[in-house]
Amino acid sequence: MALTGTLGAAALLGSSDKGSAAGQANKPGIKLCAQFPASPSEEQLLFLKQIGAEHVSVASTPDLRTAEGFIRIKKRYADAGITVWNIGNTDVHNMPEVTLNLPGRDQKIDQYKQYLRDLGKAGIRYTTYAHMGNGIWSSGRAEVRGASAREFDLSSPKKKGSWAGKSWQEPLSHGRVFTPEEIWDNYTHFIKQVAPVAEEAGVRIGIHPDDPPVPILAGVPRCIFSSFDGYTRALEIANSPNVGICLCCGTWLEGGRRLTGKDPEEMIRHFGASKIWKIHFRNVSAPLPHFVETFMDNGYYDMYRIMKALRDVDFDGIVILDHSPSMVGGNYAQAAYGFGYMRALLSRANAEARS
Repeated sequence: MALTGTLGAAALLGSSDKGSAAGQANKPGIKLCAQFPASPSEEQLLFLKQIGAEHVSVASTPDLRTAEGFIRIKKRYADAGITVWNIGNTDVHNMPEVTLNLPGRDQKIDQYKQYLRDLGKAGIRYTTYAHMGNGIWSSGRAEVRGASAREFDLSSPKKKGSWAGKSWQEPLSHGRVFTPEEIWDNYTHFIKQVAPVAEEAGVRIGIHPDDPPVPILAGVPRCIFSSFDGYTRALEIANSPNVGICLCCGTWLEGGRRLTGKDPEEMIRHFGASKIWKIHFRNVSAPLPHFVETFMDNGYYDMYRIMKALRDVDFDGIVILDHSPSMVGGNYAQAAYGFGYMRALLSRANAEARS
């Protein structure tokens, strides 16, 4: 149900009093979350009810990327008893202009600041950001138990990066080799500008790992959000209660401990619920140089270790199914399988904690 008129929207906007993330406590407990569209159908809302999904993560459409648009998204789900946890915007989620200091960087940063303000006005308290200069890389598709899944092989000549309709290839995605110092300087320039706005708006920024966490791809270093040490230094630079981590477990498992320095369980136990705010829950077949995104029960990592660690540190953010192999039955089958598997792991973790 869409809002009509500015008065109705203004009534729901509320205030955006300044406050830090530390002062905006979530309700206790791990929240299982589904990824669904900005304008769900009645059938989609019924499906969410049937699988017991009380929270959703939403990708906004261009026509709804304002505070009023975000409120419309929230209300559509709220009318069905579902809480919108975060609303993404691909225009500012991953910005090569910012990561690589390309023309248009200042305009992109200003756009991101406005996005944070709009989220705050709409009462959305979390967003995910990625700092990749040339997208998410794949080399093709592979079959997993009869399902099609993303594959990445570092030795494949077919590998390429993609993001928001653009693609990049080797040898140099942007015509030259960038240095790690440039990537760090560009991150510092960005985060120092947007962190105060996030604090003012009351929005947490969880930073997603580089996918895949290869040290350098097509001349662009992935030197920050691909290791424990990188995250530690990045959070110190931000020096903000509103800058933390979106731990994509699948991406982290792609790197393996050899590249990342710590496995997902170790990351969770080190940073805890005070800095990890969103979990992308998926498994892969093996660490780099070659992996296939697979079903949760079919990869090399025991996903229960992640859920148990989250329970042990009193994680109170969301856990979402991420990059699932395709299934007969489409998105409904994928979501039902993933949600059911996550719920079973959470029930086990809760039961063990009670005993």
